[in-house]
Amino acid sequence: MLRQLPVYEDDNIILGYDALGDAGVYDLGDGRALVQTVDVLTPIADDPELFGQIVAANSLSDLYAMGARPLTALNILAYKPSLDLAVVERIVRGGMEKVREAGAVVLGGHTLKDQELKYGLAVTGLVRKDALVTNNGARPGDRLILTKPLGTGVVATALKADVADPADVEQINELMAQLNRTAAECMVAVGVNACTDITGFGFLGHLLEMLRASGVAARIRTEDVPRVNHVLDYISRRMVPGGSKKNLSYIRPFVTSGSPIDPLMHVLLCDAQTSGGLLMAVPGERHDRLLEMLRRRGVSWARSVGEIIEDRTPPIELI
Repeated sequence: MLRQLPVYEDDNIILGYDALGDAGVYDLGDGRALVQTVDVLTPIADDPELFGQIVAANSLSDLYAMGARPLTALNILAYKPSLDLAVVERIVRGGMEKVREAGAVVLGGHTLKDQELKYGLAVTGLVRKDALVTNNGARPGDRLILTKPLGTGVVATALKADVADPADVEQINELMAQLNRTAAECMVAVGVNACTDITGFGFLGHLLEMLRASGVAARIRTEDVPRVNHVLDYISRRMVPGGSKKNLSYIRPFVTSGSPIDPLMHVLLCDAQTSGGLLMAVPGERHDRLLEMLRRRGVSWARSVGEIIEDRTPPIELI
C-alpha cells in the first residue's frame, strides 16, 4: 500500500514513511531533528493503570531506538460509552505516569467511541542529528546486543487461556512497563551503528528489517537469546498468539540453520512482543564496554546474541 502513496519532496525529511524506520525524522535546521511516532494497543494487562503504563512505554520505545529524548505526547483513546469512566481514568493516569517517568509531558489527546477499547500515544522527541541512530547502519563485524528477553506474547496468550503462572505474568508485566530509556542512554554514550526495538514483528522480523536496510546479513546464537521464564513450555502447549504464527510463516524463507534448532526456540524468535527491548548493532571494539555499561546501570537482561556478517541469501543464519 505504501508504495502506491506519493512521496513528499521536502529536503528536511530525514526519514519518512517510505524509509521503514522506527519513527519519522524531520530536520529542524539547527543541528537537531524532530522524531515522531504513534502506536495504539488493545488491552494487554488486566489492571487499567498497568495497561496505560505498558502502552506509554511501548509508544516511547521507538524514540529510544533512535537515540531521541521524548518531549511531548498526545493520548489516543477509543472506548465503549458503557465502560466505567473510572477505568478509563486509570488507563490514562497510567500512561501519564509513564510519560512523566520518561521526562516528557502529555499535552492532550483525542477520544472516540468504538466497540473495542484501544489506547495509544503519539509521541515527539528531539535528537541531535549527529547522534541519530537508525536501523540502516549495521556493518559486518558488528556485534548484536538485545536488552530484554523474548516471550511476552506467548505468556500473554497463556494468561488469556488461564494457564499462566502468576509469577510469569508478573515478570512480563514488569518488562513491558519498563522504559528503554536507560538502554538508549547507554547506546548513545558508547555509540552504535544501528538499532531497532523489538515489537510486533518479533525478534527475527525486526532483525530482518535492519538487515535489509543495511544491506548485510546476521548470524544468531539462539541459545544466547534471553527468554522469559517457562516460555518454551508454554509454546509446547500451543500458547502462541496469531501474530507470532504469522511472523513465523513470513520469516521462514529468510532463515537458514547452521545446526539443528529447537522448533520451540524458532517460534520464540518470532513471538510478537509488546514494548520489547532494543536490538543494537555495535562495533566489535565497543561491544564489551556497552554490555558492561548496560548491566552496571541495571539493564540486567542485556545479552550478546550474534553478529553482523556480509550480505548473503538467506540473510539470517541461526546456530
